[in-house]
Amino acid sequence: MVLRSEILVNKNALPTAQQALPGRETPMALPETHFVNGTPLLGPFFNDVEFAIFGLGCFWGAERRFWQQEGVVSTVVGYAGGFTPNPTYEEVCSGLTGHSEVVLVVYEPAKVSYEQLLAMFWELHNPTQGMRQGNDIGTQYRSVIYATTPEQLQAAKASAEVYQAELSKAGLGEITTEIDQAP
Repeated sequence: MVLRSEILVNKNALPTAQQALPGRETPMALPETHFVNGTPLLGPFFNDVEFAIFGLGCFWGAERRFWQQEGVVSTVVGYAGGFTPNPTYEEVCSGLTGHSEVVLVVYEPAKVSYEQLLAMFWELHNPTQGMRQGNDIGTQYRSVIYATTPEQLQAAKASAEVYQAELSKAGLGEITTEIDQAP
């Protein structure tokens, strides 16, 4: 059994549900609009949109790259994939929630495809580093794709195979990206 204190020392170990912090029932209050581009954060959206969820290290830099992509309507940073309900930043950084930092990408599939967003995902970070990205170390920085539809899940897994083949040709490491259905 791994104790909470051991996880605090080893930020490369995900906690179990029993080890995770208890969290809270009330979600964090969010502004209605995106600070940079003024679009709604969570809707309603006036376009035919779909949602994608990517974790590729610190969410601030990743979010900026996605909101600059033509066809992306809005972006929202947050936490996903953990056990603690409605965690705070400090709780996630403790390594005791199981969450990763993610970007919710709201996009118009008529202008940018999910496959194009997947290509951005793979190219914007190193998906072979496990529980880190560069100098950012901890489970919250792990590489993740949380699919919002079965079709996205299939596309994400297929893209990982293609990208891994290219990494292998170049003599680089194995992809550690967690690919799963969105929680």
